[in-house]
Amino acid sequence: MHIFYFVISLAASIVGAISGIGGGVIIKPVLDSIGSFDVRTISFLSGNTVLAMTISTLVQSRKNEIRIDKKKSTFLALGGIIGGLMGKYLFDIIRSTHGNEQLIGGTQSLLLMLLIGGVIVFTVYKEKIKPHRFGNIFFCISTGVLLGGIASFLGIGGGPINLTILYLFFAMDSKSAALNSIYIIFFSQLTNLIFTVVMGNVPEFPPLTMLLMITGGVVGGITGSMITKRMSHKGVDYLFTGVMVVIVFINLCNFIRWILL
Repeated sequence: MHIFYFVISLAASIVGAISGIGGGVIIKPVLDSIGSFDVRTISFLSGNTVLAMTISTLVQSRKNEIRIDKKKSTFLALGGIIGGLMGKYLFDIIRSTHGNEQLIGGTQSLLLMLLIGGVIVFTVYKEKIKPHRFGNIFFCISTGVLLGGIASFLGIGGGPINLTILYLFFAMDSKSAALNSIYIIFFSQLTNLIFTVVMGNVPEFPPLTMLLMITGGVVGGITGSMITKRMSHKGVDYLFTGVMVVIVFINLCNFIRWILL
């Protein structure tokens, strides 16, 4: 199982680094389907893997031609931090109030499935939708709060939603949106980790599992950044759409499993 955790983290991080989805949106539903850990532990392991991936991707991306729009993305990240804390707080309240892992897991799977389904539809018709170029600081922060809140509550890092918003409201192409999404995810995941540690909510987990997953995140981030240079914008879109379809299917299976438990 330890090797499995490494392989999943590596594969998810490679895809996450290329497409900008972060990897959590893949890791979490896959680990949910296995049922080896509870919801809180899965979110923690997934979040730290994604954080490791974003760090290695951002370091590696300094050699690329694609650049981060630091003004807009930093304000989005700031909003993401605020929203991330709110989403994390809401998740902890619901978990402590209900204490029903099946209900929480099933709700997350259903919401994630619906959300990604909407993202897939948007991606298919993306070329027919005219993007906008908003630069207002308040709009950036408010949008970041919404993205961070949703991503933190679902424990996914926020990548798929980030990409849609970055294209629709900031007119970024696939590769630029991917890199800026990674930049935003870095801040939200770092904040979540700090918040979890400070609040004393770190779950119990096998140290070797965490080590292997973080290693997979680092290696995946570096590998994904290298592959991105050789891919076209269209290729990135195809990869993103294909992965989203697979994730919807996994979440559908998870949702059915949660109902039958």
